[in-house]
Amino acid sequence: MKFPGYAVIIAGGRGTRFWPLSRARRPKQLLKLFSKNSMIRETADRILPLFGPARTLVVTVADQHAAVRKELPMLPKANFLAEPEGKNTAPCIGLAAIELSRRDPNAIMVILPADHWISDPKSFQRTLRMAVQLAQEENGLVTIGIRPNYPETGYGYIVKGQEIDRAEKIPCYRVRGFKEKPSLETASELLQSGSLWNSGIFVWKVSTFLGLLRRFAPEISQGLEQIEKKLAPKALGNLPLKLRPILRREYKKMPNISIDYAVLEKAGAEGKVLTLEADFGWSDVGNWAAVHRMFSRDNSGNGGVGKWLGFKSQGCLIYAPDRLVALLGMEDVFVVDTPDALVVGDMKRSQEVRELVEELEHKDHRKYTTR
Repeated sequence: MKFPGYAVIIAGGRGTRFWPLSRARRPKQLLKLFSKNSMIRETADRILPLFGPARTLVVTVADQHAAVRKELPMLPKANFLAEPEGKNTAPCIGLAAIELSRRDPNAIMVILPADHWISDPKSFQRTLRMAVQLAQEENGLVTIGIRPNYPETGYGYIVKGQEIDRAEKIPCYRVRGFKEKPSLETASELLQSGSLWNSGIFVWKVSTFLGLLRRFAPEISQGLEQIEKKLAPKALGNLPLKLRPILRREYKKMPNISIDYAVLEKAGAEGKVLTLEADFGWSDVGNWAAVHRMFSRDNSGNGGVGKWLGFKSQGCLIYAPDRLVALLGMEDVFVVDTPDALVVGDMKRSQEVRELVEELEHKDHRKYTTR
């Protein structure tokens, strides 16, 4: 029996927290951090056994479209949807939803970020199977929560409500609320109370989602309805040039907002959001500190790629694929060396690389953040 549903890979981010390795034209999802394959290719390889190429879609932004297609040659051309500009996850997921609704009004969509790391693909696939079944039976919005093992301040958290009794081994709960990127103190309290990391993986019926989007985010829904009305029956992945201005016009009107704020928090307040408490070895690989945790490390806690030496140093990450980088007496720093730029930073502040990139662009160093 064919596995029901469609996979939607979201691949539009710039990955600015991985500067200088990542650039606007070489975003995080195209980096090869952990293997010979890019992160988006690894994401596709995990889900293709379930969905197959015909039922796997990718949403990216126009200036990354060609590079993303090159990474995934097994997917049909019509399965690549190009946003005219990035407007966060709510418009992005909405765009995929109207395309899937056109193909199959009863479709279930499984939304997956392109740039996450998962250590146990088999367990991951089992979780997706259960999530699809849950979305079919409950007609709600299903989120995948991850059991945390430390108080991470860079993640969003899912606050669990009442447990739903099911025969499967993966625990299932109503969602009581969401906490976005808390302080360290709050993150520790959430960890102690049993709250889950929000993985950003979602499963729901297209019809259910579009109905809730209409209610909770009409400014997005109305734009999508105009796009659908003007472009149908054209596949969004095969838009002729003369029709693309319609997409750009409607996108400009939409707010820049995440799916969490636009729909999930509001639907959760009405008891329409469920979460599965999963454990398949997950990281959103959100910054260099996350990469450091995932690399093998020496007895002093130093790890890295390429030619490096951490002499009388501890807890450091060194990414130096092209030339030797040596540290002396350093503690908890990350060093990333590329042919045209070098960054050295405090590991505890690796989230702030995004702000560093903004400052570089403000200081007219945009050529170092784009190419």
